[in-house]
Amino acid sequence: MDFQLLSKPLNKQIIGLIVVATAVSGAIAYYGISQFGGRVEKTTASPKVETPAPVLKVTALGRLEPEAEIIRLSAPLALDGDRVAQLLVKQGDRVEKGQVIAILDSRDRLQDALLQAQKQQQVAIAKLAQVKAGAKAGEIAAQKATIERLQAQLQGDKIAQQETIARIEAQWQGDRNAQQETIARIEAQWQGEQKAQIEAIARIQAQWQGDKTAQEATIKKLEAELNNALAEYQRYQQLHKQGAISHSAFDSKRLSVETAKQQLSEAKAILTRINTTASKQLSEAKAILDRINTTGSKQLSEAKAILTRINTTGSKQLSEAKVTLNRINATGREQVREAAATLNSIAEVRPTDIQAAQAEIENAIAATRRAQTDLNQAYIKAPIAGQILKINTRNGEKISDNGIADLAQTDQMVAVAEIYQTDIGKIKMGQPAVIIGQAFAGELRGNVSEIGLQVNRQNVFSNQPGENLDRRIIEVKIRLNPEDSKRVAGLSNLQVQTTIEL
Repeated sequence: MDFQLLSKPLNKQIIGLIVVATAVSGAIAYYGISQFGGRVEKTTASPKVETPAPVLKVTALGRLEPEAEIIRLSAPLALDGDRVAQLLVKQGDRVEKGQVIAILDSRDRLQDALLQAQKQQQVAIAKLAQVKAGAKAGEIAAQKATIERLQAQLQGDKIAQQETIARIEAQWQGDRNAQQETIARIEAQWQGEQKAQIEAIARIQAQWQGDKTAQEATIKKLEAELNNALAEYQRYQQLHKQGAISHSAFDSKRLSVETAKQQLSEAKAILTRINTTASKQLSEAKAILDRINTTGSKQLSEAKAILTRINTTGSKQLSEAKVTLNRINATGREQVREAAATLNSIAEVRPTDIQAAQAEIENAIAATRRAQTDLNQAYIKAPIAGQILKINTRNGEKISDNGIADLAQTDQMVAVAEIYQTDIGKIKMGQPAVIIGQAFAGELRGNVSEIGLQVNRQNVFSNQPGENLDRRIIEVKIRLNPEDSKRVAGLSNLQVQTTIEL
């Protein structure tokens, strides 16, 4: 009995929680379908018998834009970065095809270039007339005088250069003879100094040998005297020990030995000094001989090098002078021939001259057309009839990356729906659609007119919490009915919600 009373309240609580959970789930599902689109909605059949067949539809966010898309008017590539001098339209204006909407700052410069090209064309036409008229008598006489002047100049230059060649040859011969005499003088001086120094060396060697021989004889004599003195000293030393002679007699013999030794040492020192002095004198004499030979050889080499340089320079100058003479002859004759040819060309009117003048006219005409084309580019014109949606660059401003203005044909508007890639298979051409938005009242109606072929990232968002910002979509265009298209002609890029009935 107690168990049954407790179980009834518990069952009621469970049933209440289930009902609440079901209601919350249904509300969340409806909110997601109505806010984020891209879901297939199906009207659940009522248990009542009279409920109609279920209606399938795909909803998605999108935007309004002209059917022909928006055209961004800008300067041609050649004038990119120019400034707008005059802006002739304002936002919302309707323009015709070919109507000028802006004039660029380069217009004046290009207009001046056109005027210059036209002047060049006039000059070319005048030149053709001049060629056809032929040369003047004064020009022919002047050209004949030019020929005579060139001939006289050729003769004068040739004589002057021949005199230069003769002067170079004479100077070369004089310099060469003088240098050869210098070489002979250096050789004679070198041989004389060399001979004198060799004789000086021989004299030093002979004197050295004589002094050395005499001093060596003196040394031998002093050595003999020293030996005799030593023998006397030893004999007297024995006698002195025996007491046979006095002490003073013994000292005199000892003094004689010392004197003989000293004299011998001095004689040897003199011999050494004789050898040293003579050797030094001989070395100095040989060094002088070497210096004489070195100096003589150097002077002779330098003199011969100067002679070689004189010959080289003289030969080069003579060759250059002869080349100059040949060039004077060739150039002079060529100038005379050219002057004669010019005289012939002046005296006749050739068809080729007329053709060349005509070609210059054609080039001038082409340059004028090109200048006119460049000038036309300074006038920015509407390529189609339409409406100015936005002004991006105003008077005095440099043309930005957004161009000068946005133009579109707003007579026919379309809604671009961003259909999720999972639903694109349900979309067919011609399917009816309903569009709603916050900037206009009621609904817009139209039909699917184009299905995109590329999957893109979603660009239009509902800005609801928890919305997936990385959905993949395909753009589908819905062509609005004419009446509805007029209602939203000025609402390009407006965010809308589309519903396509399947």
